[in-house]
Amino acid sequence: MTAHEGPPAGAPFPWGRRTCVVGIVNASPDSFSGDGLPDAAAAVALGLRLADEGADLLDVGGASTRPGAAPVDPDEERRRVLPVVSALAARTALPLSVDTTSAAVAREALAAGAAVINDVSALAADPLLAGAVRRAGATVVLMDNRLTAPGAAPTWQAPRVPPGEDIVAAVGAHLSARVAAARRAGIAPGRIVVDPGLGFGKTTAQSLALLRHLALLGRHPGLAGLPLLVGPSRKGFIGRVLDLPVAERLEGTLAAVALAVAGGAAAVRVHDVRATVRCCRLADAVVRGRIPVGGQDGG
Repeated sequence: MTAHEGPPAGAPFPWGRRTCVVGIVNASPDSFSGDGLPDAAAAVALGLRLADEGADLLDVGGASTRPGAAPVDPDEERRRVLPVVSALAARTALPLSVDTTSAAVAREALAAGAAVINDVSALAADPLLAGAVRRAGATVVLMDNRLTAPGAAPTWQAPRVPPGEDIVAAVGAHLSARVAAARRAGIAPGRIVVDPGLGFGKTTAQSLALLRHLALLGRHPGLAGLPLLVGPSRKGFIGRVLDLPVAERLEGTLAAVALAVAGGAAAVRVHDVRATVRCCRLADAVVRGRIPVGGQDGG
């Protein structure tokens, strides 16, 4: 990602100048991390707090993608998401993202002020979603999370890549295919971001291998030049390595964030924005040679 000297035309992130921090606003009651919120007012308050803490973008989600989560009806997802997006669009200048696999939800969210659709199915769950993104001139995040078949109901953790298979090559090939599908649907390359999907249908060893070889993934022929977004926040692989519950995974998340920056991530998606911004600024100073304004020599 160091090849990016500035944002693609119209894109909301300053790719390559510094690592962008995406703050998570879960407007669903059953998030895996225990940070689901009971109503729109609480979600808006969280979004504004994350903006104050230095987030570059806010990602609003109304349907949990935790293992075993029940599907959410699009009407209920809209009820959870749209008031939050509308209120945040009116109260902050930050670009907004909506975490959804539904074209119906995406269309209304984009009309309400969102600029990005974060699709954990990589446009496979709803065949109409790509068109909604294209018509709105929005950016789309394509995450590696293979479904049983295109158009099938999302199963979030299935099917797994066999442990003996090269996980970096497998993810690279799958994401390349989804990028090609997005481009066939008319979405411009400058509007496409890819996410390796740490923890989604992957063993701990596979998630760690993706993080270890992130730079190699970014050089995959079908992905070269596209921004990488990495979402390690409070994930199960961190808990298993450190033997810690969700509430105690901040240090592990920050270690993963620093490694992602070193591996070329253009953006990281996290719950704990203030600490992550500080982590990214130091990592950027090392990796990109970018000393923030006000930095002092001699220390």
